Amino acid sequence: MPTIDISGVPHAYELTSPSTNPSTPVLIFIHGWLLSRQYWLPLINKLSPDYPCLTYDLKGFGDSQPLNNFSLEKYNSSSPYTLEAYAQDLIILLEKLNIQRGWLIGHSLGGSIALWTADLCPEKIQGVVCLNAGGGIYLKEEFERFRLAGQQLVKYRPPWLCRVPLIDILFSRMMVAKPIDRQWGKQRVIDLIRANSEAALSSLLDSTTESEVHLLPQIVSRLAQPVYFFSGDKDTVMEPQYVRYLASFHELFKYQGQNVIDVLNCGHLSMVEHPDLLGEKMLNILMTHEV
Repeated sequence: MPTIDISGVPHAYELTSPSTNPSTPVLIFIHGWLLSRQYWLPLINKLSPDYPCLTYDLKGFGDSQPLNNFSLEKYNSSSPYTLEAYAQDLIILLEKLNIQRGWLIGHSLGGSIALWTADLCPEKIQGVVCLNAGGGIYLKEEFERFRLAGQQLVKYRPPWLCRVPLIDILFSRMMVAKPIDRQWGKQRVIDLIRANSEAALSSLLDSTTESEVHLLPQIVSRLAQPVYFFSGDKDTVMEPQYVRYLASFHELFKYQGQNVIDVLNCGHLSMVEHPDLLGEKMLNILMTHEV
């Protein structure tokens, strides 16, 4: 497993064989909260024959864990776990891997990071695909409940959770329309336990403030690159109306909402629930915008 140091944190990543065509963009995958790069494998199997694919673990998740001597001094913001800080991490990763052209594919929290990155680095980012990501509407009571539930999940996760009988079955049924394979339930437990507490709590709280929520539509409205949103009709974490609302701020939405792709019988983990459908739709999107 290769790693690259980004502001004092070793970031685990995987890059499939580069294309021989220099004009072919790299597909860059950004995972969601309490997850890791592992969940992209089914989708990458569909896309990697045509495009080089880069996956990596966000700082504090999966295999990208801060070291004991990790310092905040290398970050401009007060926290290294804001959406902007994660976007800056990705820009550094692209520079170190000498990636000049890419499409960002972000899930949930990763979708917000993708939008931030496209805004900060338009010269390298050709387009964005957001999976189960939306927002822009701040509902105080709902957000407070969401933040409290997330905080309790992080604070009270027992380290022995992986050893609980059949726990993988329980996690394979959470936030999805139909049970997914037990291997993904097991992976979700592993990623929950491994997540750095400060990263998990800070990324949750920093990304759900009223100011941060209201900033996303502004970012989407000024993006000149194509931006697409995949929405699960059974997603109870990011409901379709919130996906459509954020998508409506982009220029492409004016054309009969063509930047929103509804995925039927799909919960919050579309890349695992429907990788074949997503792969087909994404290939069509990428071919539409070939330079």
